[in-house]
Amino acid sequence: MGVQEIWDLYDRDGNKTGETFVRGFGNFQNIPEGRYHLVVDILVIHEDGSYLLTKRSEEKDVYPGFWEASAGGSALTGEEPLDAAKRELFEETGISADSLELVGVLFKDTSHAMYYSYLAKVICDKNSVVLQDGETTEYKWVDKAGFLEYVDAEDSMKAHNQRYAEYIETLR
Repeated sequence: MGVQEIWDLYDRDGNKTGETFVRGFGNFQNIPEGRYHLVVDILVIHEDGSYLLTKRSEEKDVYPGFWEASAGGSALTGEEPLDAAKRELFEETGISADSLELVGVLFKDTSHAMYYSYLAKVICDKNSVVLQDGETTEYKWVDKAGFLEYVDAEDSMKAHNQRYAEYIETLR
């Protein structure tokens, strides 16, 4: 990991506490009890109705080598959720979203995280995805059936699917 990430910390009501946390490999467990860092998830939907899946790098400290239906990551200090979502989407895929819709906010005590989950509608050349070194190693576009097959697979990232549960139910 290159540049050191600094995160703002939030309370259970989603208010910034004025405290910050310096990220280290797997050290999110050291965030104080009752404090959370802001994480954004972005589910990418192409104008033709297909979904972007990316394969996480083996170097990741969480879910290494897993396929995921999400771009995303932690907001940096001073960043608002929408700005973080736009940045993470572009960093991890090279895609700029034509629209981002917030579909959920979820607190998770085990990971000391406050998740903001977005749907990103995109109009782009599907071969223009740029993978981010150290983050992702492969990508593929899948249709609705392929997306639901991924969601139901044993090795899908259940935590991500949970954050999009309502949306996924509307697809079924």
